[in-house]
Amino acid sequence: MQNFVHRNPVKIRFGRGQIAHLAQEVPPGARVLMTYGGGSIRANGVYDQVLQALEGFEVLTFGGIEPNPRYPTLMRAVELARAEQVDFLLAVGGGSVLDGTKFIAAAIPFEGDPWTICSEQAPIRSAVPLGAVLTLPATGSEMNRAGVVSRDDTRQKLAFFSELLFPRFSILDPETTFSLPPRQVGNGIVDGFTHVMEQYLTYPVGALLQDRMAEAILQTLIEVGPQTLADPTDYEARASFMWCCTVALQGLVGVGVPQDWSTHAIGHELTVLHGLDHGQTLAVILPAVMEAQREGKRAKLLQYAERVLGIRDGSDDERIDAAIAGTRSFFESVGVPTRLSAYGLSGDPSEEVVRKLIARGVLPLGERDDLDAARIGALVSAAC
Repeated sequence: MQNFVHRNPVKIRFGRGQIAHLAQEVPPGARVLMTYGGGSIRANGVYDQVLQALEGFEVLTFGGIEPNPRYPTLMRAVELARAEQVDFLLAVGGGSVLDGTKFIAAAIPFEGDPWTICSEQAPIRSAVPLGAVLTLPATGSEMNRAGVVSRDDTRQKLAFFSELLFPRFSILDPETTFSLPPRQVGNGIVDGFTHVMEQYLTYPVGALLQDRMAEAILQTLIEVGPQTLADPTDYEARASFMWCCTVALQGLVGVGVPQDWSTHAIGHELTVLHGLDHGQTLAVILPAVMEAQREGKRAKLLQYAERVLGIRDGSDDERIDAAIAGTRSFFESVGVPTRLSAYGLSGDPSEEVVRKLIARGVLPLGERDDLDAARIGALVSAAC
């Protein structure tokens, strides 16, 4: 097992009725900016629940944060927060709202061009504190220090990180997710699953506990994913799905092990270039990475086949083939196709994806830095 340092200070309130406890978590006397997305929280009653729970606080609201939050939108929120001297942020929504709110938190006190937080990983020296009410399980942003922001004019989707961006608390009530459309739930299942795979599917380093934790999350998602889509109001299935997505990226699965975030890196470019949902790009690219990297990942692919999918018969290569096919089958079973052609892309985007990755200076990818431009181009072409 590799050396590691782990810290996660986020307080979680999980379960029915937890929104009612918001006033116990927000600092007394705080001037709050509540951020949200397209307005679904108004339709499902979460908006009113939050405002009722914060009665007595001064609360401003800012809506319209997009899926794959856009930089100009977030900067409008920054301007509002600065003008109104906001001193606490409350993100109410899914991962995009949380990611965007983390950027807002860092940008409010930032001196200089806030975009450099993403484009140059400019150090974040201070941030407005934030909390979260999660309504869409997927990204794990409610319990980590990371975010991702998109910028259309430069065609970029970039990540940022800071210890100052851990939420002070996150409220997770599975009932707030009952009204989600199946497409968003399917994408969330794929996102949580892929988060685990990119920390788990590399090569063995004797991290026995981390492996078992990863496998438990994967098996649980395989079990409850179809259940929660078939019956969105099955509280227990939705609760397990929600908690899986949080634990998938809160840190413990990935400590002391090599990681491979090539699927996310490639997927981000497909989102920027072609507007695919984040989860859709992951469903397409993860099986392609598994195939392209089957030699380097051989030991863990065989472990995944046996422990997660129950594949024990056949030669090594036959079991790896079955594991890749099984992954595709699972993604398809939750309504997320695994070929680019299924999303209406008529051409091969491999050249433009590679060109964007080269321009970002992130190549090579992979846990061994062995996914170069040529191999990435080939795997994207194979995903068509």
